[in-house]
Amino acid sequence: MDMQGSRPLPVTQQQAWDALNDPAILKACVPGCDKFEPLGGDAYAVGAGIKVGPVSAKFTGKVQLSDIVAPQSYKLTFEAQGGVAGFGKGESGVELKPTGNTCELSYTVKSTVGGKIAQLGQRLIDGAAKTMADDFFRRFEEELLRRHPEAAAARAAAAPATAVARAPSGPLPVEAWAALAFGITFIIGILVFFTAAWG
Repeated sequence: MDMQGSRPLPVTQQQAWDALNDPAILKACVPGCDKFEPLGGDAYAVGAGIKVGPVSAKFTGKVQLSDIVAPQSYKLTFEAQGGVAGFGKGESGVELKPTGNTCELSYTVKSTVGGKIAQLGQRLIDGAAKTMADDFFRRFEEELLRRHPEAAAARAAAAPATAVARAPSGPLPVEAWAALAFGITFIIGILVFFTAAWG
């Protein structure tokens, strides 16, 4: 499975970088995650309870960061086991690009899955991956805005003016497009790890 995507984030590149490297934030934002612990040497032990269609399992695994260029990018390799439900392994890249007072997160993933999960239909897998991505980014954005109230205030101040200015030009107001953009895809690399291994 190959995936790629990008997401605007409402905070600076450094603030997003700090959040993507905070195990507590990632554990809280990754759906089903109950373990995200540093092992040392830029490695993390992870665990999550995941359900994809009729297959439910507890997965455990390891994420290893490499090629770290703070606060811009890193690569991840990952592997996970879920007993008879299956396994996942692969690699991904995460990049943060500044866009003024905000940034854009881009990711790529190459992964393989096996076991019962690999036998599920592609539509079911794609649907589960999208749901997990939506959940992660909603939680991640909420956490970023909670930790950085200045970003929340700037967004709130800009949204009504932009929405009023753009409302006559299309069927959806600007804030709806923004919500849709955030509603579509660790880590993002970390999210990608769970999505690729179990979605």
